[in-house]
Amino acid sequence: MSPGILLTFIIGYFLVLMVISWITSKKSSDNDTFFVANRNSKWYLVAFGMIGTALSGVTFISVPGKVGAPSGDQFAYFQFILGNAVGFIIIATVLLPLYYRMHLTSIYSYIEGALGKWSYKTAAGIFLISRTIGSSFRLYLVVIVLQRFIFDSYGVPFAATVLICLLLIWSYTFKGGLKTIIITDSLQTLFLVSSVFLSIYFICRSLNYDIFEAAEAIKNSSYSKVFFFENFLTSTFHFSKQFLGGLFITVAMTGLDQDLMQKNLSMKTIGEAQKNMFSFTAIFVIINIFFLSVGALLYIYASRNGISVEKTDYLYPTIALKYLGILPAMVFMLGLTAATFATTDSALTALTTSFCVDFLNFNKRDDVNSKKMVNVRHYVHIAFSGLMFLTIIIFNSINNDAVVGAIFRVASYTYGPLLGLYAFGLFVSNRQVADKLVPFVCLISPAVCYFLKAHSATWLGGYVFDNELIIVNGLITFAGLFLTSKTKTTVAAL
Repeated sequence: MSPGILLTFIIGYFLVLMVISWITSKKSSDNDTFFVANRNSKWYLVAFGMIGTALSGVTFISVPGKVGAPSGDQFAYFQFILGNAVGFIIIATVLLPLYYRMHLTSIYSYIEGALGKWSYKTAAGIFLISRTIGSSFRLYLVVIVLQRFIFDSYGVPFAATVLICLLLIWSYTFKGGLKTIIITDSLQTLFLVSSVFLSIYFICRSLNYDIFEAAEAIKNSSYSKVFFFENFLTSTFHFSKQFLGGLFITVAMTGLDQDLMQKNLSMKTIGEAQKNMFSFTAIFVIINIFFLSVGALLYIYASRNGISVEKTDYLYPTIALKYLGILPAMVFMLGLTAATFATTDSALTALTTSFCVDFLNFNKRDDVNSKKMVNVRHYVHIAFSGLMFLTIIIFNSINNDAVVGAIFRVASYTYGPLLGLYAFGLFVSNRQVADKLVPFVCLISPAVCYFLKAHSATWLGGYVFDNELIIVNGLITFAGLFLTSKTKTTVAAL
């Protein structure tokens, strides 16, 4: 498929998003619209749109690619997905009621009342760092595909491709914010889901399989093992590590993350928000089964046709864009673009919201919707776009691993302290933290985890950590908070 056709397709795609942005923001583009969509979102739109935000281009490319990785992943990722599902249920039944009861715009405002000002700023700061890195990694994945298959043909440097992508995202989110994103994410999720099913159809057609033959081929292949119970100490694929890691990473990366929670807080009632989460969970599990199936079929196809790639992340785009024909290539680009930009536009909005509320105190001002404050929000939005640009450029210069692994490794270190902070606030009511020491506790905990993971095989009889490291991180943070806290004093009634 020629680069010119792909480029035309991408331009048309963004024109559609810009039209949606214009329609959704022409009546109102103040800060209430940008931050919480005036708290008038429809739960079914949010539930469907969250699929695109939660999956991203990482799921679209890296998950199928890892199915046949030399490390022997197969369908081990589904164990992680099962943990995700339980994590989503915990979010819906424990965290969402708390956020709605406090009528929050930024979920980190809870920490201020529970632990103190320094704890609050630390929690918000952790989110800003974590989400900037995570979203930059996700956008990096789609940029390398665009660079490899489109912009290299025109001599466009990698940095310019990154800048173009961020400018396009900024152009349709800077006015309407969350109100625009709820609509565009629903559309992009439709493209993503359609792309998955159509990809399976096109690959099956190329392999001369009907749907039942494809299911049988996947079942009988060397890629279909789901549950791993062998070698608890040394295997990163062991069910307990994957399941518990998936559960706690979900609670941290979704329930304690402004990005996805901001959409939930845009609905009128807690009942609608919970319906959204339960519906989203069911769709999320099912769609990931199909992503893993795509991976198995891709490796079967590659084996039959003698196709090899230098990175597993390149398998899906290489086959879709070079071997299956024009229509499958367009379907692939549609799904990849939808998945990745649905994540990035949402992240930029959440980062802007958190900084404006948590550090510039928008929620404590009477003039939050004034022209001056709207302009301040614009500047913050631009600044985070620039920060993501720099992060992607740095990551491109050092990355040599599958992006999905990199993202969850970072999450284990950065989101662990959030687990500790919220757990202490929720479950320890009789002690007061040493508020000014909290930032140091949240820095020490990831550092301890880094050295623990590096030496665990030696120190712990061969044990190797994977995603469950986030649990250890949270426990160390919790212990640090407890050790530096003191019992609250109460004044007896006279």
